Amino acid sequence: MIELPVDGHISGIRALLDEARYLVVTAPPGAGKTTRVPPALAEDGRTIVLQPRRVAARSLVRRIAAERGWTIGREVGWQIRFERNFSAGTRLLVATEGILTARLQSDPLLSDFDTVVLDEFHERSIHADLALALAKQASLARDDLRIVVMSATLDARSVSRYLFDCPIVDVPGRLFPIDVEYAPGAGVAEAAHRAEREGAGHLLCFLPGAREIREAADELRARGSRFDVHELHGALDVDAQEAAMAPSGTRKAILATNIAETSLTVEGVTTVIDSGLHRLLRYDDASGIDHLVTERISRDSAEQRAGRAGRVAPGRAIRLWDSRDILSPHREPEIARIDLASTLLDIIAWGDDPREFDWFESPSSARIDSALRLLERLGAIETGKLTPVGKLLQRLPLHPRLGRILVESGASDEAARGCVILSEGAKWASPGDMSTDSDLQSLVDRFASAPPALRRVAQEIGSIARREIGERGAVPLRRALLAGFPDRVAMRREAGSPRLLLASGGGASLARESRATGGEFLLALDVGGADHGAGGQALVRMASVVEREWLVPTRIELRHRYDARTRRVKAASVKWYDELVLSQTDAKVDPELAGAVLAQALIDERPDDAAQELFRRLRFAGIEIDWRAAVRRACEGQVSAPRLDADALVPWDMRREVERLAPVDLAVPSGRRVRLEYREDGQVLASVKLQELFGLAETPRLGASRIPVTFALLSPGGRPVQLTKDLRSFWENTYPEVRKELRGRYPKHPWPEDPWSAEPTARTKRR
Repeated sequence: MIELPVDGHISGIRALLDEARYLVVTAPPGAGKTTRVPPALAEDGRTIVLQPRRVAARSLVRRIAAERGWTIGREVGWQIRFERNFSAGTRLLVATEGILTARLQSDPLLSDFDTVVLDEFHERSIHADLALALAKQASLARDDLRIVVMSATLDARSVSRYLFDCPIVDVPGRLFPIDVEYAPGAGVAEAAHRAEREGAGHLLCFLPGAREIREAADELRARGSRFDVHELHGALDVDAQEAAMAPSGTRKAILATNIAETSLTVEGVTTVIDSGLHRLLRYDDASGIDHLVTERISRDSAEQRAGRAGRVAPGRAIRLWDSRDILSPHREPEIARIDLASTLLDIIAWGDDPREFDWFESPSSARIDSALRLLERLGAIETGKLTPVGKLLQRLPLHPRLGRILVESGASDEAARGCVILSEGAKWASPGDMSTDSDLQSLVDRFASAPPALRRVAQEIGSIARREIGERGAVPLRRALLAGFPDRVAMRREAGSPRLLLASGGGASLARESRATGGEFLLALDVGGADHGAGGQALVRMASVVEREWLVPTRIELRHRYDARTRRVKAASVKWYDELVLSQTDAKVDPELAGAVLAQALIDERPDDAAQELFRRLRFAGIEIDWRAAVRRACEGQVSAPRLDADALVPWDMRREVERLAPVDLAVPSGRRVRLEYREDGQVLASVKLQELFGLAETPRLGASRIPVTFALLSPGGRPVQLTKDLRSFWENTYPEVRKELRGRYPKHPWPEDPWSAEPTARTKRR
């Protein structure tokens, strides 16, 4: 074995662990911690190593076996999802994250092992966080269980505090130096072409996803690159992944996602090209869905990627961003950004309350509540305890949603195939031009052409499901899907439209790639983030039609609404599925509820002329009322809009005061009552024919301030001839001129020389 920087620390690590039982080990990429520390610890007892990725687990086992001269499946082995290669005599077992959690569930004391090693903990997967917490609980019950947390880029102090302030071993230095260059604006293919000319060795390029990898591979080949181009991402089968990492005498360009960021040593890599991007899941509160989003990597991730170039020789890292760009120091833990349902199901099965659980880093209470609501809706928990269905879901190696589909379907083969497609995100065939009731069913129907690895996984899941679930009545896949995605129902906004309303209340669009063209209701099985959708909406890439009769209302409401045309309240019985309306039928109006609806509608409306007139009267009288409260009182028990006058709005004990200080009308000498108009400026106007005021010398005054009424004196034809607040002055000074001007025009009306003694009248002269 070649000597690695960690080798000189192995004896110290073993001694510290014997003494403290808990230990944190940090070392830069290439220092050898992953390949050298676990085998050394296995000499002191059976050791299980947590590895985040399947491809890394296999690679690690092969490297350890080669270095130690061990046999895979005997001294060292692996256990990953649906694949195991170990025996009863295996001293060092490398397992992926879900496997360790499952072992802790079935054996809470982890009695088969003496040491737990959590490698690459800086990746902060939700499984690693949970495994650390459960292993800590096991160690409290077992005084001989040891825990080691390892990482190249880790906040070691926070882990040490969590593990009772345990020791930290920091291994300095890396085996080979790495030169870091920056090439902002350059593409991967361009940078690779330059590296091909300027250096030797293999090339490892980091890109965010499979699509970008395919595009870069096509561009490299189009440029005539002499590299042997390989793709490396999680959707590939094992053979393709192994081929990408296998030793080769021909220069290789390996285009990878962050699957190659840690614990993988590809022999001969001397140059890393880093796009600075990765794709990760992020939970969207609005839609209740995990979305894949592309984001900038963190600084520790950039260091990890660069470290791949210095494993076997001096290397360089070409970063395709500006050196002045500021990256966040550490990657965001999964527990802060993805769906927690599966994790909480494990904690409840463990026997703890997720709200009281000893988390390494606790998620927000809102996200815990959201995940618990989903588990309740899936029928997995009730009053915080596992139901029989929940116990089944916890034993199935799938997300609770997918497990619920299997349970509902009676563990049918087509459900197992559908769950694998959803779980792996696999779409090996184009949807074609034919419309369908279910995009997923179309893929299931063509499953015989699926990649062999996918078919093997489906067989394994089907076998486990039949063993755990037993014989049950089969439910067609399309209907069983609703049991697993009850919160993902969507409704077309118009018949045949791709515009959708989600059960969460948000909007979405059906992608062109979906062939689910029929149905009023759909299940959104594969939803892209809002930044990928048209108009900023989520994009549904895979859908399945839901029949209306399958949807059981989640609530029924007696809904009242105000009809502005009839000015009445109408009622309807509305059946809802979350935020989607299933049906609406006319219903009897409840006067109590109608009153509140009326009041709010009238408050929101602009007050009509009568109401505004009343406001002016009240202000004139110096009386203040709470308009909103008054409207609510007026509408109590009413189903149609009441007249908002003084009788309706002014309390009875104030009404007489209002009438005294600000009456509606005024008696004039002719015997009529003339309506008063209260102006915004505080003036009061009475429009009246001047013949009706004969004999009235003193102008009437109103209100506490005794404000004189302003008379608009009208001609017999109704046209104003004078505005006055002083009637005496009018009769004495202005009336003679008015009489002279109008008596010829209106000869049938009285125009006495002496208005003081003339009889007031609204009529013409007597014949």
